[in-house]
Amino acid sequence: MSTAAASHLSPAFPERAAWGTASKLRAWQADALSQYLRTTPRDFLAVATPGAGKTTYALRLATELFTMGLIKRVTVVAPTEHLKTQWADAASRVGIRIDPHFTNAAGRHGAEFHGVAVTYAQVASKPLLHRARTKAAPTLVILDEIHHGGDNLSWGDAIREAFEPAAHRLGLTGTPFRSDTSPIPFVRYEMGKDGIRRSEADYTYGYAEALRDGVVRPVLFLAYGGAMRWRTKAGDEVSARLGEPMTKDATAQAWRTALDAKGEWIPSVLAAADKRLTEVRRVVPDAGGLVIASNQTQARAYAKILHAISGEKPVVVLSDYAGSSGKIEEFGEGRQRWMVAVRMVSEGVDVPRLCVGVYATSTSTPLYFAQAVGRFVRARRRGETASIFLPSVPLILEHAARLEVERDHALDRVVRPGDEPSMWSAEDDLLAAANRTESTADQDLPAFEALESEAEFDHVLFDAQQFGLNAEVGSADEQEFLGLPGLLELDQVAVLLRARQSAQKGSGRRKADPEMATHRAMAASRKELNSLVSAYARKSGAPHAVVHSDLRQSCGGPTLDQADAAQVAQRIETIRRWFVGRR
Repeated sequence: MSTAAASHLSPAFPERAAWGTASKLRAWQADALSQYLRTTPRDFLAVATPGAGKTTYALRLATELFTMGLIKRVTVVAPTEHLKTQWADAASRVGIRIDPHFTNAAGRHGAEFHGVAVTYAQVASKPLLHRARTKAAPTLVILDEIHHGGDNLSWGDAIREAFEPAAHRLGLTGTPFRSDTSPIPFVRYEMGKDGIRRSEADYTYGYAEALRDGVVRPVLFLAYGGAMRWRTKAGDEVSARLGEPMTKDATAQAWRTALDAKGEWIPSVLAAADKRLTEVRRVVPDAGGLVIASNQTQARAYAKILHAISGEKPVVVLSDYAGSSGKIEEFGEGRQRWMVAVRMVSEGVDVPRLCVGVYATSTSTPLYFAQAVGRFVRARRRGETASIFLPSVPLILEHAARLEVERDHALDRVVRPGDEPSMWSAEDDLLAAANRTESTADQDLPAFEALESEAEFDHVLFDAQQFGLNAEVGSADEQEFLGLPGLLELDQVAVLLRARQSAQKGSGRRKADPEMATHRAMAASRKELNSLVSAYARKSGAPHAVVHSDLRQSCGGPTLDQADAAQVAQRIETIRRWFVGRR
């Protein structure tokens, strides 16, 4: 490996380099590289938001260590088979030859290679083999998405055994937090004042910083609720509206009903997403969309619906389909409108032209959600935005609102109601705690039959603030938000969203239903105010109750549960002004 390889890399910014090939490092990459080279530590954990360029950083670091004579081999450990190939392709562009087809049965790679790419499962199945390979020569082990090393106790033990002899270990992740308390190998945990050990990164570059630097795209979350009806195992028919307060089980059943391809919710949301994609493609001609489904049956059904809507057959990527990795690569390099997948593109896969997404899965963990959103945020040029369509499920909306929050992996923790601030108000905390779950929405639930579903546009969530009021699917109000320009500077997004909301409020086009208008309008206003209070509390560091108290003092009037419509509206406008004042 020579210094010439590093000197001929293509620039990464402002023009986007081929994946993993940048010599003109972004500021965070250069800073992290400089920090590493000052001490060349044995273990180093770099946490960088998806799309920030972790691969470029790791490969540049590898070239430096080769040049310094500190390593003679590289081993890349990745979550999936597809990512092994991506790493090998990226490494070849900087003069590092990686064998992605190495097998445990072969036991060694050819002399023409500098190292191998393997999966975590591959290492766990034969840790002693990989330990022997690591001891044979000074090796840099790159642990891509290192949090997978804690997927179960046996994996963690195997990875420690295999790579304990490594000369250097570089951990990479965009989502260091996990839903469990399994320790991640080679990660340092420090005891906090609260008695809980948390992972400590050596370098962190979060979404908020990357957004500020123009490295990632801003994300618009378009939330859709609507009426749901299903039949329980006992034969009872239940009706509810997705997005309104209900128990955990009822929320899960309503969510599953919405995702049922035989209802009207999914076709309506897919049609809205396709309209949004059409708008984006006016200025980003190769923009693509991705639907993330819960299972293969749903993925196939969604693909048929999209085919009927768009007139173009989507690319379907299922883990048991031969050539799935090739399909992803072809889609990434092509101009097709839509791809539908289950899990293969949930993490680490690089398809920068993805601009529109539909989160049509019942998986609810914050880790999976963050990884899914990460597929859409990689910026190629200034002004590109990402639009992700979501069900109006409080837990998912909370994940979306907390996108900019940096979280580490915690051990020894005891989960109690109120441990994490709810997106909703203090008076809804008990319900939010009941709804919060770390498992998928369709596990361990009683059998049910989805009967009917219909979609309704709820709002756009951006920067933890809600914009827009409930509107019928296909209405002019919904189209105003679907038709937002495909290229927007960050500071233009909120300005346009506020303008759309103001126009909607003054248009008189909202549905007129005397039976529901008063109580539903009040509930929607209180929910909007509560979400703003929650977002402001996170930005200011003040407790929810203190923000509510400050609002009452500023605006006058009774407590929120006793306030009338005018008083709630006044508080909404007041806290919006507070947001502007903090920017």
